[in-house]
Amino acid sequence: MFNPLNFILGLFSLDIGIDLGTANTLVNVRGKGIVINEPSVVAIEKKTKKVLAIGLDAKEMVGRTPSDIVAIRPLRDGVISDFDVTERMLHYFIKKAHDQSFLPVPRPRVVVGIPSGVTEVEKRAVHDATLSAGAREAYLIEEPMAAAIGAGLPVTESLGSMIVDIGGGTTEVAVISLGGIVVSRSLRIAGDEMDEEIIQYARQKYNLLIGERMAERVKITIGSAYPLRQEQTMTLKGRNLITGLPESVEVSSVEIREALANSVNVIVQTVRDALDDTPPELVADLMEQGIVLAGGGALLQGLDERLSEETKMRVYVAEDAMTCVARGAGKVLEDLDRLHKVLASLQRGSTVH
Repeated sequence: MFNPLNFILGLFSLDIGIDLGTANTLVNVRGKGIVINEPSVVAIEKKTKKVLAIGLDAKEMVGRTPSDIVAIRPLRDGVISDFDVTERMLHYFIKKAHDQSFLPVPRPRVVVGIPSGVTEVEKRAVHDATLSAGAREAYLIEEPMAAAIGAGLPVTESLGSMIVDIGGGTTEVAVISLGGIVVSRSLRIAGDEMDEEIIQYARQKYNLLIGERMAERVKITIGSAYPLRQEQTMTLKGRNLITGLPESVEVSSVEIREALANSVNVIVQTVRDALDDTPPELVADLMEQGIVLAGGGALLQGLDERLSEETKMRVYVAEDAMTCVARGAGKVLEDLDRLHKVLASLQRGSTVH
């Protein structure tokens, strides 16, 4: 039923699409694009529980804080592990996006991306945290659906599309047709797991203890899933576990590829399993359309080539892969009447329907 008040509020509110990621949170404001892309990290004083920093400032503190300050990531494997801290982080990001308007505007409608494998309890936690953080209305959308919309795939048509969204905490594989997910796999192996594998490799091979930031830098710079045309090297800096002294070790992209092999193999097998469960008519569509990679993990060198070789299909990385979920969530709000059916349902009465 047409509600004139909602219509007027909709004209002036800064509707927001949020990719609430394990590693990074991206905020897409209607008409402005991506206005925030910051780490999902909160620095807190242990005794008072006072929030000292959020986002970029908090990430700078990771591994460098005194004993009375802790830098935490309130999301693990794509779901909320600390409700109160997540609510405060969401409130900060929504307010920061809202404050960029020079005019007083109504509270925003917000669409938040969630992993496809989450439970009703986890959905409810994200929904409630979003409302508590200042949203006028809160909607949820499964991340692979949002990523597909952000990548420009024809999700509402009777045509099969396949998206592989590799974030920090989860890898989402989905085959989509007619506005719904036909086949999906949610895997709690993604960017964070790759970083951990590099840390373990350095420890086991070189007796070198390195931090998360060092591991992430190595992954981004020389990490790969397929032999490179020109192999590269990089210096690992950390602490020698035997002498206890600082040490530097030069490693090659071949070694880092070996370190990442387990995670990459699991992702490849998950894509193959999803294809195995896909109806033949949609497989025929996918052979023409190809498979799209999205998320930060899609930028791992050679992953598209490796998947293409394994699936015998064209595989390509979406344009601006890291922002696909946030852009897709924003597009849903721009055309809510047509795209409302792509939203995730939430039981026990909510604004999602």
